[in-house]
Amino acid sequence: MSSKPTFDHARIEQLPRSNSEPCGHNHTLDTPISADGTPVLGERYEVAARGGRAVRLKQGQTIRIINTHGTQVCDTWAFSSDNLNEFMSWEHGRAWLSGLIPQVGDPLMSNRRRPIMTLTADTSPGIHDTLMAACDLFRYMTLGVEGYHDNCADNLRLAVKAIGIDAPEVPQPLNLWMNIPVNDQMKVDWCPPVSKPGDYVELRAEMDCIVAMSSCPQDIIPINGEDCVPVEVHFEVYE
Repeated sequence: MSSKPTFDHARIEQLPRSNSEPCGHNHTLDTPISADGTPVLGERYEVAARGGRAVRLKQGQTIRIINTHGTQVCDTWAFSSDNLNEFMSWEHGRAWLSGLIPQVGDPLMSNRRRPIMTLTADTSPGIHDTLMAACDLFRYMTLGVEGYHDNCADNLRLAVKAIGIDAPEVPQPLNLWMNIPVNDQMKVDWCPPVSKPGDYVELRAEMDCIVAMSSCPQDIIPINGEDCVPVEVHFEVYE
């Protein structure tokens, strides 16, 4: 992680001004699970390495998100199907929980301070992140990347566009399995996940919602394992 980020202001000004528009494209736009994101219940879907996918959940349905290899961070969002301007918000969620990481049984709150999902199962050690913004092209620019780099913010935008909607913005995601310890000086570190292959979380929809996931493309710092190699994750939807 660069301690002295640089900012290419001219390049930034050439990128889309709308938070709904991606800064580039990858396979995410061309690989929706279905035309409108409706899943086949019980079917296992892949979120390919460096890409994203979106799925529609009805109230009461549960999504199981699986860390197939144990090393992969999965940025996760939820938007109300009735109003995309209501979404899972960790500014609000941390206040509700009086904590940084949700535990089994905790509601995941929307920006209208009501549950949009509930964490109902977690087979991992429970280390996730609610502090860090989704990686975006601007982040990779500060890390010295030239040209386009896949990123979670664009994966969200592209995943929901693939099922016919636009995200009004890129909220703070629930960064599943991302290991960002906070020390007693209130400093943070960027560490590999402590989950193991096959660990999963289950999230129950408390309203009709669209869930988007990104298999984080970060390959410069070791949040996706010491080898810095992004891989796929999987998910299933149940009644």
